[in-house]
Amino acid sequence: MTTVADAPADRVRVIGRDRPRGHEEVHVMAVIRVLDWQRALLFTDGRLVRVLEPGRHRYSRVDDKVETVDMRRRITVVNGQELLTADGLSLRLSAHLGWRVADPAAFVTVAAAPEQELYVGAQLALRDLVAAATLDELVTDRSRLVLDPATVAAHVDGLGIELISAAVRDVMLPGELRRAAVETVLAREKGRAELERARAEAASLRTLANAAKLLEEHPALLRLRTIQAASAPGTTVVLTPEPGQIAITP
Repeated sequence: MTTVADAPADRVRVIGRDRPRGHEEVHVMAVIRVLDWQRALLFTDGRLVRVLEPGRHRYSRVDDKVETVDMRRRITVVNGQELLTADGLSLRLSAHLGWRVADPAAFVTVAAAPEQELYVGAQLALRDLVAAATLDELVTDRSRLVLDPATVAAHVDGLGIELISAAVRDVMLPGELRRAAVETVLAREKGRAELERARAEAASLRTLANAAKLLEEHPALLRLRTIQAASAPGTTVVLTPEPGQIAITP
């Protein structure tokens, strides 16, 4: 920094500006310390001069203004939005966005409320996401509720924002639709259970039919099965006078 003693006899230097010896604002100086996660914008006479990196900087209180920007990651929560599906039914979604400032100059100078524009961009992306599918498709296939960060980022292009993540957080159905959805799932699961029972019964009948056919074709197997049953403890075998008539009493 050039001081009064270093400047020419008729001029002094203030933050790189020459002024006549009657305007010595060099004594009206301020110091700003920019932290590691910050950037500061230096405006001189209302114009952006440069971006100040982390460190200690001096500026003129008279001509300059400094705007500090936080560069750390931020989270924006999009509260429950009442949206219509492709079949005209209502659905409420909420989402969260992870983002950070990538260009502090654009973030401060391009839009008056960049965070609000990000919020609106997420609302529009959610609306398009829900409107592209029916309620049943959204409820049964959660992969349709994946919010693409690029879709949201397109709404804040040029605002100095880098979108890191975007995701649907909560899915809320109106009371009547929620009950109907639960009943549909229960009916579907009940039908599957009944189908499995019918398949098991059919398999059991096929097994019995095959066994009966096998015994009919090979009578000796019945005698072997009788001997096997008779070997179990506590089993009583009653032989009748008629050939081939064997009764087994437990």
